[in-house]
Amino acid sequence: MIFKDWNRLSLVLYFRTTQMEQLIIGYFKTFWELFNEMALYLLIGFFFAGFLHVFIRKERIAKFMGGNDLKSTVNASLLGVPLPLCSCGVIPAGLSFMKNGASKGATVSFLISTPQTGIDSIMVTYSMLGWPLAVIRPIVAFITGVLGGSVTNLFQKNKSEAKLTLESDELPKNFLGKIKELLRYGFIDFLQDISKWLIIGLAVAALLSYIIPENFFTTYIAYKWLNMLLVLAVSIPLYVCATGSVPIAAVLMMKGLSPGAALVFLMAGPATNVSTISVLSKSLGKSAMLAYLLTIIGGALIAGVFIDSFLPETWFTGYMNHDQMGKMDMGNSYLYLGASILLALLLLNGVRLKWLAAKAEKNRILNTSKMAVKTFLVEGMTCNKCKAHVENDIKRVEGVEDAIADLATGMVSVSGAGFDGAKVKLMVEQGGYIYKGEVYKM
Repeated sequence: MIFKDWNRLSLVLYFRTTQMEQLIIGYFKTFWELFNEMALYLLIGFFFAGFLHVFIRKERIAKFMGGNDLKSTVNASLLGVPLPLCSCGVIPAGLSFMKNGASKGATVSFLISTPQTGIDSIMVTYSMLGWPLAVIRPIVAFITGVLGGSVTNLFQKNKSEAKLTLESDELPKNFLGKIKELLRYGFIDFLQDISKWLIIGLAVAALLSYIIPENFFTTYIAYKWLNMLLVLAVSIPLYVCATGSVPIAAVLMMKGLSPGAALVFLMAGPATNVSTISVLSKSLGKSAMLAYLLTIIGGALIAGVFIDSFLPETWFTGYMNHDQMGKMDMGNSYLYLGASILLALLLLNGVRLKWLAAKAEKNRILNTSKMAVKTFLVEGMTCNKCKAHVENDIKRVEGVEDAIADLATGMVSVSGAGFDGAKVKLMVEQGGYIYKGEVYKM
């Protein structure tokens, strides 16, 4: 009797273990298929990100963002659409324009249009969702940017008269040096900035493909407008980069989410999150922050309704589904596989470089242990670009020898002799981040 029960239990355990193994294998297979679908277009996007960084100089574009008129908001929005910056990385760039004479309206226009899309996310949108959404997405980003900037200008009584003296980045002068800088920025710096959120987006997308039943949205939430409101409620506080949002939107569309609701997620998700909203409220004021937030929400909803009501559904279906995913001709399969392997190696290299940087920071802390060290809490840092901005700004304070920011905790360790904490606060706030005061260690 005991022997029979043991055999029965063994069979049940074996069956359950086999099921779990199948689920795990299936999950990673879906993850790889999504990764394989995006890799080639991501690499192209990274290349163009480096190109924009090297060949489109800041001092040439800042002068087009002055003035409280429609032209400045249009220029700022046009500038923002192709730039591959996330909602946190765009804040220092936008506020640096404003400090050097750009109007609040132009700044808001730039801050709205930039995180919603970018050259890398446009390429990935095309690869996973097709050309209609790849075209509509930057158009909506541009229009909402212009509207948000124009609304902000209506509430600004004082026009900006400051002379634009934005300092340019130190870039190589010779062509070979520029190419090296292009590759370094695109495939190292920029890739490191979005790699975490890219992997999270892929992981979430692969998970959703398992836990959400097929045709979930058409079966359980049949009203398209309700889908949009539900997606919007999730998108506003959530942080997801423009590229990382694409695989999530693609999987949700496979589960029956309407194209319009998917666009709401693609626009509102990357452009809004709790950290960005709080920083903008502090830096630009509540009226500009409300213009920013309401324009993104209203623009995304109007564009979503327009897509679902007036555009053919066949435009948005058939680009990605379980049957088609991973099926391609032999030549393309080798190309996509090669791009996936290259991207994976670049991601691993990014992990290696982050580890080396962390090790170097520990050595910096040890080397400054004999100096006076104060620790400050700063909110709003969510990427390496934010970290670099805060550190470099604080280093400009007289008496500061070094500044080391920790993204995980928001703590900034400042070492030096006789520096003024009030000036540290001023530099942090001028950079667009929230200074929360000095932290006293027990």
